[in-house]
Amino acid sequence: MIKFLDLRKVTDLHGAEIEEAVMRTVKSGWYLLGEETNAFEREYAAYIGTRHAVGCANGLDALTLILRAYMEMGLMHTGDEIIVPSNTYIASILAISRNGLVPVLAEPDPTTCQISSDEIEKNITPKTKGVMIVHLYGRCAYTDRIGEICASNNLKLIEDNAQAHGCIFHGKRTGSLGDAAGHSFYPGKNLGALGDGGAVTTDDTTLADTIRALANYGSQKKYIFKYKGINSRLDEIQAAVLRAKLPHLDDDNFRRKEIARKYMEGITNPAIKIPEIKDWDSNVFHVFPVFTDHRDQLQNYLSEHDIQTLIHYPIPPHRQECYKEWSAKSFPISERLHATELSLPISPCLTSEEADTVISTLNRWGWN
Repeated sequence: MIKFLDLRKVTDLHGAEIEEAVMRTVKSGWYLLGEETNAFEREYAAYIGTRHAVGCANGLDALTLILRAYMEMGLMHTGDEIIVPSNTYIASILAISRNGLVPVLAEPDPTTCQISSDEIEKNITPKTKGVMIVHLYGRCAYTDRIGEICASNNLKLIEDNAQAHGCIFHGKRTGSLGDAAGHSFYPGKNLGALGDGGAVTTDDTTLADTIRALANYGSQKKYIFKYKGINSRLDEIQAAVLRAKLPHLDDDNFRRKEIARKYMEGITNPAIKIPEIKDWDSNVFHVFPVFTDHRDQLQNYLSEHDIQTLIHYPIPPHRQECYKEWSAKSFPISERLHATELSLPISPCLTSEEADTVISTLNRWGWN
């Protein structure tokens, strides 16, 4: 069986360092808001290229805290609009609506699957206060045009960097391209913990300080509460694990690119569409998506040949029950992507032989 993602093997790649980090933390007797978290925040900020990184409990909280902090700073207010891709994972949208802000869905460019700058511009209204781009599949969603649109309209640019740790755009890493970025360290991410974890990166000191307080019950000083905050903290063990894995992230991403290049060059089945890649630095291949009109049949075929796949994502956000107020809306590009996407196995521990098996199996598939 070729697993979609074998987390045990991924962990084993750096197992000795992870074990040492965990035991060091366990023996320290300090498990929250300690030196492991402080050190990881410094190291991750340096890696991303921002002045600040603030650890939190997960990626959803990271995005939620950014928007909540902007509201506490008086830069956003209930009912303000945030433009967000219509084909993203639900967390991007939940972070907006959880704050009493209004998600405005914008269609992606069908050739990149990333939010379209034209669609962003078309959806700007007097109530628009920000744009949230999502580096979906590990591919950079930022463009110079998006930066110009946000700057000329005085909009905050927020990055959902949950899937793109280490991705580069013109020499800068995603997570440093906008005003603030949310990161997820869910175990399956390119930089994954052994449980949930997240962080915010930003150059804005006031924003970072506000987020740090909000994530700690609203407290900047023990037992003194400036905000009605939440409890969202990156624990010491997860921080230590992330510190152990961070130095290997670029090498792990390089291996993902090697597998992706094999797929790009080897898959020749005309019934399977592969996204065009022009800039390999701007993609860390958290997911390798292919598209076909017969997605479910292809997934069943691969399963019969002991190849696991996943769908990212089977139901678009505007068709989810939790957002039933959008059920009458139509986003045809997103609907098409959600109906045809299938993700192939890709990870730093996938062998070349396994990748070759995936390729040959795909090329033998025939749809009648």
